[in-house]
Amino acid sequence: MRLAVTTPLAIITEAHDVAHLRAEDETGAFGILPGHADFLTALSVSVVSWRDQAGVEHYLAVRGGMLEVRGGEAITVATREAIASDDLHHLETEVLATFRHGIEEERAARTDAQRLYLAAIRQICRFLKSERAPAVPGGPGVTQRDGID
Repeated sequence: MRLAVTTPLAIITEAHDVAHLRAEDETGAFGILPGHADFLTALSVSVVSWRDQAGVEHYLAVRGGMLEVRGGEAITVATREAIASDDLHHLETEVLATFRHGIEEERAARTDAQRLYLAAIRQICRFLKSERAPAVPGGPGVTQRDGID
């Protein structure tokens, strides 16, 4: 099988002799062998591993992404960030922790931005509400009859 792993800025890995691939989505880990049915899934922050025809294991930490199997022959992974290494322990401990921390920071930033947006909307509503306040009796816009009954 062929494997291509890409980020928006680079091609991280291209392999043409993949015998087996292991990846992980929200439902858990899964494997892909030659002849696999067409498949599309969203990957979790995890380590993708594959074995080539010579039996050598390769590892790649991914920051989520999409994995597609097409025609049982081509596997494509599109991810925001990926790091290849032969040191599985390093990938599983340090790199994945860094990826997860980055995702948490992005989530917190999105939450803060949403809070600011909602605060601005509330402030606009308060301003508009004060503009439409009912007129005070005897104030502007109220006509009085000058002593005519």
